[in-house]
Amino acid sequence: MISPYWVMMGLIVGLTPIICWVFTRNQRDTCVPMNEVFTEIQNKRYYLHISGYLIIFVWKMVTDGLNEPIKTATGHYTDWVHGFEGEGVLWLQETFQNAMFTDFINFHYLFIYLFLIYVTTIYYMYAGERDLVDKVTLNYLLIYGLAVPYYLFFNVEVTSSYIPGMEALLYQDPWYAVFYGSHDPLDNCVPSLHIAIPFGILALNWLHIREKEIDLKDWKHRRYHQFIFWNTVLFCFAILYLGIHWIIDIPLGILIGGVGALFIHHIQPRLRNGFGATFAGFTKVKAGRHAVVEGIIVLLMMSVLMGSMTYQAETMDERVSMRLGPGDSNIDVIQEMKAGENATFILTNLDEQYAVEVVIIELEEASKSMKNHQIQWNEIKMQATSVAAGETHSFLIDDAELWHLAVVHLNDSAEGVVEVHISVEYSGKDLVKTSLIMSMPSLWMTGWVLHRLARLKWEGLSWIDSTPSHAWPSMGESE
Repeated sequence: MISPYWVMMGLIVGLTPIICWVFTRNQRDTCVPMNEVFTEIQNKRYYLHISGYLIIFVWKMVTDGLNEPIKTATGHYTDWVHGFEGEGVLWLQETFQNAMFTDFINFHYLFIYLFLIYVTTIYYMYAGERDLVDKVTLNYLLIYGLAVPYYLFFNVEVTSSYIPGMEALLYQDPWYAVFYGSHDPLDNCVPSLHIAIPFGILALNWLHIREKEIDLKDWKHRRYHQFIFWNTVLFCFAILYLGIHWIIDIPLGILIGGVGALFIHHIQPRLRNGFGATFAGFTKVKAGRHAVVEGIIVLLMMSVLMGSMTYQAETMDERVSMRLGPGDSNIDVIQEMKAGENATFILTNLDEQYAVEVVIIELEEASKSMKNHQIQWNEIKMQATSVAAGETHSFLIDDAELWHLAVVHLNDSAEGVVEVHISVEYSGKDLVKTSLIMSMPSLWMTGWVLHRLARLKWEGLSWIDSTPSHAWPSMGESE
């Protein structure tokens, strides 16, 4: 079966020229002629932007490899989020659930997300907007980087794993299951990149035109901006409806997108906007001052990460990983391993009365037993192991280069909610140090933004002024 990712990318490649033409009807005089595209890429060094996409691909691959193994040290905070906001997303799903509507939302969730990531860069390149090409490319690269420590150290399980009766309308769709199962560990809820990345584009657009004193209604790219806005609104609905994200993931996604946009807006002029070399005005004294202020912020944030790990270590075994109602079949992902490695899936049934059944199944095989956005339990139940009330059972998985699903089922005859604790131990993987290193760019960017905004305030300048500090009227301290 062809991966939905490549189907979507094929559609995007085919639609890109049409989209660029539609949204630039009022600006033909500034668009780059098709016969000059390669010259434009060379002259404006857009090949560096292509490299940026390759970097984020590798960065994401490394982070995804850390996400599951590190959970034995970092735990998760799903119980906190559930206690805070309850089960409102279940009402939303049940109110609007419809098979054809679900198919549309599933398509939109992947297609428009990829579309906004890739086509936005090409659109601004075609429209002759060099600065915005820089900014939206950095938006994808850096906002993902900003999210890394929250994914690694503040895991939150998807709503369909924790709210009884909530269906995994995307993850248990047979066409999407293999792609998402092998790219999403089902606990990267906070923050939502489906909100953070498009909001980052919106924020960058707004900062860009505000600094140039252009009203949105007069901006030549307003139609494309509105296109992004309304699709972001639909994402807010989709991530809740599909049984993925919690409500709190939306404002947190906006926060991450906003921090990323501020960093990019203020750093991009240093790269190539006529203010001299990238490190113009930099001295040892000023560099030291940055190191101290931003270093303190990084250390404070690092202490929060370490404190979180300490807290989780003390409460790990008490935390509920999954909650099931009668007839529910919930899933957990067991990532692929290299030859010679293995994983142990450990499930403790915390209920005092009812047993749960567990099937460990290879991901592609599991997708063959999915229909109507659900796993058909009757097709795999012959492979099930029963875990009685109060008992713990371990499952060893040693198939190399294969992704697996753990399917946990509660029979229809049960009553109420059954809770289980799950951990997956991967052999030879102690990745806390690597995870902390991967988190450092995010912590530094956050510190840099806070420091930058404070310095602008001290200088009496607008918080949207992106002029590098060595070019400020006061000739104050350099970036």
